[in-house]
Amino acid sequence: MPLAKPIPNPVRKVTAFIKVSKEMLDDVDLIESEINQELSEEIKLVIDAQVLSGDGTGQNLTGILENATAFAAGTFATGQANEVSTPNNADALRVAINQVMINQFQPNYILMHPSDVAAMDLAKAVSLMMNNEGSSADYQGWDLVKKPGVYKVGIPTLSGTGAEVSRTTVLTGPTKKLGMNSDFTPFDQIVLDPELTKDAPANQRFYTGMDCYIHCIESLTGTYLNEFSKSYGEKALELCREVFINKTTWDEECDDKLMMASYAGGMSIAYSQVGVAHAVSYGLSYLLGTKHGIGNCIVMNHLDEYYPEGVKEFKLMVEKNNIEIPKGICANLSDDDFNKMMDVSMGMKPLWENALGKDWEKIMTREKLRGIYEKL
Repeated sequence: MPLAKPIPNPVRKVTAFIKVSKEMLDDVDLIESEINQELSEEIKLVIDAQVLSGDGTGQNLTGILENATAFAAGTFATGQANEVSTPNNADALRVAINQVMINQFQPNYILMHPSDVAAMDLAKAVSLMMNNEGSSADYQGWDLVKKPGVYKVGIPTLSGTGAEVSRTTVLTGPTKKLGMNSDFTPFDQIVLDPELTKDAPANQRFYTGMDCYIHCIESLTGTYLNEFSKSYGEKALELCREVFINKTTWDEECDDKLMMASYAGGMSIAYSQVGVAHAVSYGLSYLLGTKHGIGNCIVMNHLDEYYPEGVKEFKLMVEKNNIEIPKGICANLSDDDFNKMMDVSMGMKPLWENALGKDWEKIMTREKLRGIYEKL
């Protein structure tokens, strides 16, 4: 049984600061409250930072990262049976877990910065790859994963994507952006707490909320629609309208409703499929690195031909929430760039079939698809 190595550290003082007004200094009860709450939280954050990443100089502690074994991606070395020439984040994290296990420790948790797991897709992919051989790129597609992953819990800190309940984990690899779509992909357990979303920036909240709205429009108008997906989609659409059209100011009720809309919207597409906006936006994400929610909004703004009522309502939501949708992002692209985006997009066959039917390739030609990209 391996024993954890103690890290000796001298006793240090930590300091933290908060801003207060002159008026607050005259209010004893208020300043006491600030010390007990805000200042205490700041001190906890300082301690966390010191314990994790203190460099040991001056009054700094020697943190965990200073003592940790350096990460080595040697598992990907050329010539090995499980060689991965262009590892993505999921592959790199799998190697890190393997490195811990080689040192005779059993990893129980994965701790990541919120920016690395904003869509929660990485956590799903890592869970699957701990029990399936090779690279995650080998499983990009539909029903290619053969073994269930380790137990995984999803706790969304942003509402809209539906990643907490979807059967896909979307990964951008060296040649494509495509999900690992399987019955083993969904989280085993989810925790929905709207309190965790309350500090989300307004623009980011809108873009992810519109991802949910677009899920509903694409699902409810698609050829894969069934009563199960319809019931969830209609409820999610109702909640999106309440939040982004009927409400005049953002409040806790909006956080509650959008979180449930995200859940219901995710359930809707789990039993049907998305459509044109998502298929086109995948090309933007692959080539330009456009974030998923923003990409969907950029594309949806030009899809009147496919979702006339949905686009009309979408534009109303954009105006009402004072959002500026980026324009001209494809203005300076080369023919090769357009071809790369179209290759990625045309590979989304189930999405196109849901949107346009089994003969979708006769409707969505490469020339027509390029015309959509040129508008963006």
